[in-house]
Amino acid sequence: MKICQTTVALCVLVAGTLGAQTTRLSIAPIHPEPGAIVRLTLVALASRADAIASIHGSMAGEPLHFLPSAPGTWHAIGAVPVDATGTLSADAEVRRASGKIESVRARLTLPKLPPPVAQPLAVDSSFTRPLDSATAARVERENARAREVGKHAHDSPLMWTASFLRPRTSAITSEFGSGRLFNGKMTSRHLGVDFRGAVGEPVRAANRGVVALVDNFFLAGNVVYIDHGGGLVTAYFHLSKPLVSVGDTVARGQVIGLVGATGRVTGPHLHWAARYGAITVNPLDLVSLKQNWYGASISLSDSPKRSRTRPVPE
Repeated sequence: MKICQTTVALCVLVAGTLGAQTTRLSIAPIHPEPGAIVRLTLVALASRADAIASIHGSMAGEPLHFLPSAPGTWHAIGAVPVDATGTLSADAEVRRASGKIESVRARLTLPKLPPPVAQPLAVDSSFTRPLDSATAARVERENARAREVGKHAHDSPLMWTASFLRPRTSAITSEFGSGRLFNGKMTSRHLGVDFRGAVGEPVRAANRGVVALVDNFFLAGNVVYIDHGGGLVTAYFHLSKPLVSVGDTVARGQVIGLVGATGRVTGPHLHWAARYGAITVNPLDLVSLKQNWYGASISLSDSPKRSRTRPVPE
């Protein structure tokens, strides 16, 4: 094993070689923020005598789906949990036709960040009172359903071949990671992006996918969750009216609902959220993900249950 430095990842540990060939794994950006989507690059040169049979990977407890982008190069995306501190590692295992295995690890040291900037709000006292036991149990059940949608997205083939869009073109009124100061009391961290909107204005799908969940949640009101495949899910909260049903395949930019003020809100707006598996991430990181970096790739199957090898066309 040797340790090497790279201008992309903070540190790359390489274990396993085949002759003079070296397998390498790197991560960008160097200093990801909590909830960031990161880009992983795996270099594993092919050999006619011993071809690559499969690639498995994981980061922060979630599978990594490596897709070929050029000869000998694979790309994947991963997620940094919002509460992650210290060091975070990504691991990959390259299995050759001969049965030989090359294991690699890329390691990031996460920067210490200041407390989130608080967004002061004057609200009714009901927003600051603890939830009763029945309501708290309902909220936990709804959160568990949302995590399950993210978990199952790992079993779906990549369904997007174009970059992600913002679901609305209006101004952002609350950013990801900001604090919520209700009547002078810090209550929560904002784990989505809020867009300005009046009741009845359109909300669009950020990318192609299949509707995985439509329901009314206590906190989020009327919700739509879209499974984009490859572990990615986007969610749209507080809708006045969903316009899609579970199982519908939606196109990038399709109107899927209308802005509303349902759930626990102080006024109409769209709360846009995203998950990679069970990890909540900043949805704006998806917008900055270039389509030719990941979405348009051809998948290399990494397990029998993910044997479909091409993204569904637009």
